[in-house]
Amino acid sequence: MDRINRILNHDLYRTYLERNEQAEADRRFCRHNIGHLLDVARIGMLYNLEENYGLPKEIVYGTALLHDIGRFRQYEDGTPHELVSAELALQILKDCGYTDQETTVMIEAIRNHRNASVADERNLNGLLYRADKASRGCYACSVIEECNWSNRKKNQDLTW
Repeated sequence: MDRINRILNHDLYRTYLERNEQAEADRRFCRHNIGHLLDVARIGMLYNLEENYGLPKEIVYGTALLHDIGRFRQYEDGTPHELVSAELALQILKDCGYTDQETTVMIEAIRNHRNASVADERNLNGLLYRADKASRGCYACSVIEECNWSNRKKNQDLTW
């Protein structure tokens, strides 16, 4: 998990997390903080193990930890955060020792984590999409009635 710890301690990563925290300081709904990112990573690992993807832990964790780091920009200028996150993740992945081939796969999954058409793919794209959606604890949310997610998308039952 050396590369994961390098991500967590990377100056740019910490800056982006802080910018997300500031942008969502008054947000009442799900936040894009380290808790969410770790939930996605851990659920992704469950999918990885239970569905026998065979993906390395540092790929699953690294992708999950980086998939929402550009959320602050979506608040600032409306740029879709999956595109910003993919862009911002490039330098961090390079600095943390990921190969070009690993980076390509990880960036593709980050770009696609809001694309429902990848949900059933048996690869990192599908895994990240499903883990991200499964991470939301709607069943315990105090403002669930105010949420703009459709009832179909809300996690009403504990799955993971």
